[in-house]
Amino acid sequence: MTEGLRERKKARTRRHISDTATGLFLDRGFDAVTIAEIADAAEVSVNTVYNYFATKEDLFLDRGDEITARLSRWVRGRDVGESAAAAVLRELRAEAEAVSPRIGLTHGHERFLLVVQEAATLRAGLALLQQRAVEQLEQTLREETAAAVGDPLPALVAGQIDWIHRSVLDAVRGGMAAGRAPEDVAAAALLFVDEVESLLGERVLGYAVRTV
Repeated sequence: MTEGLRERKKARTRRHISDTATGLFLDRGFDAVTIAEIADAAEVSVNTVYNYFATKEDLFLDRGDEITARLSRWVRGRDVGESAAAAVLRELRAEAEAVSPRIGLTHGHERFLLVVQEAATLRAGLALLQQRAVEQLEQTLREETAAAVGDPLPALVAGQIDWIHRSVLDAVRGGMAAGRAPEDVAAAALLFVDEVESLLGERVLGYAVRTV
């Protein structure tokens, strides 16, 4: 088997285990499901599960790397003449316009939120991912602006951008939890992004503008 085929097979196995586990968590709650039950449902061994996921929390938060890297990726991909905050606002608008599941605009998302809310370890794990995202964004801003050592602005702006992101996601979660249609929540989210932008100062909106 070539390296490429082997890696694709491993990726499929990982996804299958994760999807199986998520289905069980959504049906029964996170704490009620054991690794042995996940292995049995996925038709793999317990050792195989642990080969791919170090903890049960990792099974539910398996897209953690994407969560951590999202804001930095959006900032690094900003257009010429666009600031870091403006890039994030643009990306959030694009996600809302696309009614994207990536920001929670999908039926059943409220069940996901309920599982997280009911499990302390998942809440802690999600908080850690969010903290890492802010730290990574701060480092990205330092690199993109060639900030001097000790310059507080990258950390301050990273915190503001994180607030933008979390505020919009929280608004989406609230709408989905209320049982509204994803399309209606998306339309409200677009208006909410405008409100968020109106609260930002020029130093945030004008920080880290790409020149080339």
